[in-house]
Amino acid sequence: MFDRLSAILQETFDIDAARIKPESRLYEDLDIDSIDAVDLIVKLKPIAGKRLQPDAFKSVRTLQDVVDALHGLMNDASAA
Repeated sequence: MFDRLSAILQETFDIDAARIKPESRLYEDLDIDSIDAVDLIVKLKPIAGKRLQPDAFKSVRTLQDVVDALHGLMNDASAA
């Protein structure tokens, strides 16, 4: 999951792979602003396999938070 997220960040936002770590903060370390965050959610939709609610990502701060949120959404989908 993290590798796919890393690839999306590199391809979509031209972020150097060396800056992409689980503890990297989206806004402070990677310069992902709110518009970029919406683009990121759109790119993550195929990974989750369903529509992503922006509310699910309001509390994310780091890349690990994004991975955890995706895992949570995918687990909810499989439990439903």
